[in-house]
This record gives sequence, C-alpha cells and structure tokens, in this order.
Amino acid sequence: MSLSAESHNVPLSDGNQIPLLGLGTYGDPRKTPKGTTVECVKLAIDVGYRHFDGALVYFNEHEVGQAIREKIADGTVRREDIFYCGKLWNTFHPPELVRPALERTLQTLKMDYVDLYIVELPMAFKPGKEFYPRDENGKYIYHHTDLCATWEALEACKDAGLVKSLGVSNFNRRQLELLLTKPGLKHKPVSNQIECHPYFTQPKLLEYCRQNDIVVVGYCPLGSSRDASWVNLTCPPLLEDELLVSIGKKHNKSSAQVALRFNAQRGVVVIPKSFSRERIQHNFQIFDFSLTEEEMKAIEALNKNIRFVELLMWSDHPEYPFHEEY
Repeated sequence: MSLSAESHNVPLSDGNQIPLLGLGTYGDPRKTPKGTTVECVKLAIDVGYRHFDGALVYFNEHEVGQAIREKIADGTVRREDIFYCGKLWNTFHPPELVRPALERTLQTLKMDYVDLYIVELPMAFKPGKEFYPRDENGKYIYHHTDLCATWEALEACKDAGLVKSLGVSNFNRRQLELLLTKPGLKHKPVSNQIECHPYFTQPKLLEYCRQNDIVVVGYCPLGSSRDASWVNLTCPPLLEDELLVSIGKKHNKSSAQVALRFNAQRGVVVIPKSFSRERIQHNFQIFDFSLTEEEMKAIEALNKNIRFVELLMWSDHPEYPFHEEY
C-alpha cells in the first residue's frame, strides 16, 4: 500500500474514502481547559490531518466544529477535504431518537453533514437527559433496543443526506452479523471502530471485517492513558515495549510511530488522541518510512490479547460485546 502524508485514504464499501490517520478528540471534560480542542484541531489541520474522530459525549464537538470552520475560512482546507466521524450515544438507540441525536451533533458542529456516523456501543441505556443514567443505588439503567431498528433509523439519516457513511464501534462478530443479515438491509456498515494495537492485534475480528468489506478503525493505537476510572492499569505500557523501541531505533523513529505505522500498513485506520502540540506533529510522521515483512510479523507476535478498555462497569449488559472471543 503506497501511503503519503498528502494521500493516505482507503476506500469504504459505499464508494466514499477514509483517511488512514486521524486525530482522536476525546478529553476528560472536567480536566481539559476550554479552548484546548480548538487549538489542537487547528494545529492538526496545519500539520496535515484531515480526519477527526469525535462524539457528542466528549462535550467538545462545538470546539472541533469551530476549529474546522476557522481553517475553512482562512483558506487552509475546504469542507470536502475534512472527514469527521460522529457517534450515536447509548441513550439514543430508540429509532425515533436517532435522527434528533445526529441533528444535535450537526447543530453543535455547525455542519450540514458528517462524513461517518457510528453506533458508539451496541449497549442501549435508558433514554433521557442523563448520558449515564443510574438508579438510586448507583446502578446503571439499561434499555432494550433492537440494534436492527436503530440501524434502520440510521439508514434513513443517510438517505436524507445528513451523513455520508454509516458504521459501528465496539461490535463483536455476532453483533455485526446481526446487521449484515438484516432483512432489507439498505446500507451496510462500512467500518467498525475497535481497540487495536500491538498488544491487542484483533486477528480474528480483523479477518472477519476484511471478509465483509468493513474497514477497521483502531482506537487506543498507542495503548491508552493511565486513567484508572476506565482503563485496565494492569496492562504494561505499550510504548515501553523493547521490540517497538528497537525497531524504532532502526528507522530513527519512536515506538509510538512504529505502533501507528504497524496498523496503517495492515490497513487499519488509526486515530491517536493527543492534546500535545509535539505529539500531534510526531504522530503524523509515519509516512516517510515503512516496516519490513519481518518487522510486521515480529510486532504481530507481540499480541497478548490485552484489552486496555474493558468497560467492566457495563459487563452485565445483555449486549456487552467483550464476553465473546471476537
């Protein structure tokens, strides 16, 4: 695969394209200073990023939208140069809530459409004002929604021109199959966003997605932050891995750049999140080297089936996706 900083799009099954490298925009809203996201997204566009991964529950889509609009206004990019992925949150799974949720994202971004809209998790929560509804005992309140009915509401949004492509996130094989074999399917999911990095290479799910023409988008491609509230801290820090460090030295690159390049060479889209100016620039510098077949195999062999993001607080949900092998 010939990749360059200027051209690293891969085709989606619906005829659209997705850039292989994007910027994740998640930041803890309680700890991220106001305006941080605006500055980081503007810098990223100047560096060369064209793909931005966001979500309503990140509480900063207004800043992402502002940054994109400012870079369009100053002539750096056109709207069609930008690829934005938004997400349908768990409390909006009932079909009648799907379009209003997408419209809320569009109003927040001040955009007419998003390029990709994905079901963030296959688990529905009780609809309402609370994104994380709990009962008086602090237990999460779940909701039963038919994933196929949610999907049909998304298909209507695509038909209405509000979104170019539709995908999912954190779906296992069974949940993907549910959509792919849905009677009367109009638009199949073009992507599945899942955790994917050298310690969790996802070979079986990756192969299943390839067979069904579904692009894998890898989140936490550098491992993860060490946020104990949602990350499995028993996992060793990926970027300190000796093999990744030594391969990096051979190419005059860091372990992070090697980990990103590894996935990109496998055709896995990577969306490293960073609010550091240096790292945003650093993570983009993966197009001026390539890994040999031996290096790729050696990195693949690092797989420990380690999942940083386990979401154990929802493991009793009937659609919790990680009980199954893949």
